[in-house]
Amino acid sequence: MLDIVLTDNIESIGPDIWNHLCGTDYPFLRYEFLHALEQSGSVGKGTGWLPLHLSLKDGDETVAVMPIYLKQHSYGEYVFDWAWADAYSRYDLDYYPKLVTSIPFTPAHGPRIGTRQPLDTIIPIIRDAIPQIAAKLNASSWHGLFAPHETIEQFATHEIMPRLGCQYHWFNHDYRDFSHFLERFNSRKRKNLRKERKKVSDQGVELRTYSGGDISDALLHRFYHFYQVTYLKRGRKGYLTPEFFTLLRDTIPDHLVLVVAYVNDQAVAGALSLRSATTLYGRYWGCLEEYDSLHFETCYYQGIEFCILEGLERFDPGAQGEHKIQRGFEPIETWSVHWLQEPGFREPIARFLNEEEEMMRAQIAELTTWLPFKSD
Repeated sequence: MLDIVLTDNIESIGPDIWNHLCGTDYPFLRYEFLHALEQSGSVGKGTGWLPLHLSLKDGDETVAVMPIYLKQHSYGEYVFDWAWADAYSRYDLDYYPKLVTSIPFTPAHGPRIGTRQPLDTIIPIIRDAIPQIAAKLNASSWHGLFAPHETIEQFATHEIMPRLGCQYHWFNHDYRDFSHFLERFNSRKRKNLRKERKKVSDQGVELRTYSGGDISDALLHRFYHFYQVTYLKRGRKGYLTPEFFTLLRDTIPDHLVLVVAYVNDQAVAGALSLRSATTLYGRYWGCLEEYDSLHFETCYYQGIEFCILEGLERFDPGAQGEHKIQRGFEPIETWSVHWLQEPGFREPIARFLNEEEEMMRAQIAELTTWLPFKSD
């Protein structure tokens, strides 16, 4: 008999158990990443993200873990359910708190359950426990975000509903260098991209790439200033604290890649990514002032060059942005799964998700025709 235990801090589970079950290649499910969020105060009391991580135990042995957060809002998720919250409000029902299995502020596709056992033996146990967990916590719903499609299929029932989304990823087709990548482009799009990169160099901008162990305190402080300034331009503070980035640099440096833009030897912008053995994940960007095309160069083209140099298979630059397509990023499917405690909302939301999936598939097919590559 397997028992489910919830804990309000990942430290209670510990790095040895967590990383043994989750592995250490995918950076966002690592103990160190999730612990840094908690230790730095980026999640926890006052943030609307309360950790309630799930452990599946066989006696004293932990056989599976899954991150869960009790949410008081829908910020930092990138799978948008504001309309559902509004509908609940119109019927005088509480949509918050809700339960979310995701990586906070991180719309990166990847594993959400750590286990050494077959998922098809673990997921049914968690799936059947979700209503009891939600009832105990007075939560309206549970949402599993950016999980692999295999996981989504095993969670899905007539009450747990899948949702299709779209992102734009770059794939490495054994490119020798950036010029080799551009050979796939039709001549007009190739010319446009080269002009875009030239605009950056013509403004006197120099790009430098640092791996985690080479990122000094001063450089990290400078980057954090960029990060906060960019959020403040949109009228709010960034979600993450300075300590979060320092903890990542100190605990998982091999996962960090920082691209910094310099003008007259002064750092003016930066993009911080994380990497696995196969994938680069573009995550955080900031700048002090605007330079023509600098965002594209720092966040996209430098990442592509890094992937080619390191032999990485894929570059996931983050959520949204159809402008990525003309730069060689291909539309791909992403998936989430949703369960609602209130039976009266399940049927209308299920209809909405079915209609949305049909439209999303049509949209992905259409967006694929926008790719800049030569016709076969």
